[in-house]
Amino acid sequence: MSLSFYSASVPVFKQFLTSLKDLLAKAEKFSQQKELADAVLLQSRLYPDMFPLLRQVQIAADFAKSVPARLAGVEVPAYEDSEQTFAELQQRLDKTLAFLDTLSAEQFANAAEKEIVLRAGTPKEKRFTGTQYLAQYGLPQFYFHVTTSYALLRHNGVEVGKKDYMGQI
Repeated sequence: MSLSFYSASVPVFKQFLTSLKDLLAKAEKFSQQKELADAVLLQSRLYPDMFPLLRQVQIAADFAKSVPARLAGVEVPAYEDSEQTFAELQQRLDKTLAFLDTLSAEQFANAAEKEIVLRAGTPKEKRFTGTQYLAQYGLPQFYFHVTTSYALLRHNGVEVGKKDYMGQI
């Protein structure tokens, strides 16, 4: 029995986006208890040259929608990066989860052989097979931004642990 591209992507993205929603809910509650403005946590960074929490969440959502969209051969939904609050980030994650619900396993039938070209025609152009794109690029990028989001919250005192990161399986 082989693992389908749908099974290796859509449920994984949904699991971790849902856990990211829960992490953000805990962060918002923490901010309210400490009487902090949303921006205090949302603009926090682990190091000055890293993106803040807000951008980490936006990028995680971007990978969660773009990777399966490209593998399924559908248009990648475009989002403006205008979120400034926990509520707006929650809406972005909800929108991404709703998009993932529109994808079917049948749309991933030829994903392994599909050629994925990022930044076509630029000096930074990258070419992948569907297999390489999912396993060596898309999922690692997604996990990096979800993990960094978790680490930023933990670093700032939000009481979260591994169960929160993993979410419901």
